[in-house]
Amino acid sequence: MNTDDGRTMGVEEEFFLVDPTGRLVTRAEQALARADDEVDVKPELMRCQVESATGICRTAQELRDELTALRTTLHEGATATGARLVASGTVPHRQHGAPMVGPGSRYQRMAEMVGPIVFGGMTCGCHVHIGVSDRADAVRVCNHLRPWSPVLLALSANSPFHDGTDSGYASTRHLQWSRWPCAGPTPYLESPEHYEELVTALLSSGAALDRKMVYWDVRPSELQPTVEVRVADVQTTVDEAVLLGILVRALVARALDNLSTPAPRIPTAVIRAGMWRAAKDGLEGKVPDPTTGETRPTRDILADLFHDLGPDAAEVKSTMDYLRETGGGAHRQRRAFGQRQRLDDVLNAVTWTGKEGKEGKEGKEGKEGKEGKEP
Repeated sequence: MNTDDGRTMGVEEEFFLVDPTGRLVTRAEQALARADDEVDVKPELMRCQVESATGICRTAQELRDELTALRTTLHEGATATGARLVASGTVPHRQHGAPMVGPGSRYQRMAEMVGPIVFGGMTCGCHVHIGVSDRADAVRVCNHLRPWSPVLLALSANSPFHDGTDSGYASTRHLQWSRWPCAGPTPYLESPEHYEELVTALLSSGAALDRKMVYWDVRPSELQPTVEVRVADVQTTVDEAVLLGILVRALVARALDNLSTPAPRIPTAVIRAGMWRAAKDGLEGKVPDPTTGETRPTRDILADLFHDLGPDAAEVKSTMDYLRETGGGAHRQRRAFGQRQRLDDVLNAVTWTGKEGKEGKEGKEGKEGKEGKEP
């Protein structure tokens, strides 16, 4: 499998804005006011959320540089308003009062349509885009990526705390987000025409206000010539987001190499069950192996995939080592809480401050007490 073919990738990330006590603050517009017009940062669904998107990247280092620059812009804007930039799929502390829906008529219509779950389902994710040549290839790649959705969710699970308590899940974000009417596993797509039929049916039913609200876990992008993978919680660190991007690109490359072979027709209900298992246990658990269907440790499945990365492996090996030593994002959040039983320690662990240098090297060497800093 040739993953070093210059296939383009990009990553979108969503973040919360909170005050020093962990309470959400509606300062998105103020935090973004300082950003340069050429930087792709913008408000999200709620006024306590911000979003960033990289440009077109071809290497792991290029992706890392762009993500770091974007997070730095958002961090500086948040700090200027007295807020903190939080990289977690759900906000840890208990909240009081409903955050205001963000600006724009589309967000207002979405809130009116889905009702109060728009607040309870407030989450932050990480979306990976990989370039493909046309819509037909994108549809077929989606079919090949469907079985990998639980693996990618388990890898990225980073939201065990929600509304002040441990939910018992590694990805509470997945549970919250799944309540949206058009979210969930991607159905098997017979053709681009079949995809259009399904989208038209969702629009006709009123479950989606527009095409962008077809929130399947893997989908052909509506705005770019890409396949978009939407299963992940936002990652605490840039390095973990880069790892996710590289692994998704490898899976897309593998799919493109095998387009002549039909993708396995795994029932959507089975994939949904695998997603639940991944959300429950995270990186430390087991999920269905995409190639055999047998339940295996997620770490072992990822290790097999890592061996297929080719030249990209060297770019992300240190992050893989870090995750083996410290655990996934959900595990590190719980570990931070376990030291003193304080959510403030969890908040510190998921607040992005831009320090991914010395702290990261120490973390990857396995030193204790560094889980709350950037690897």
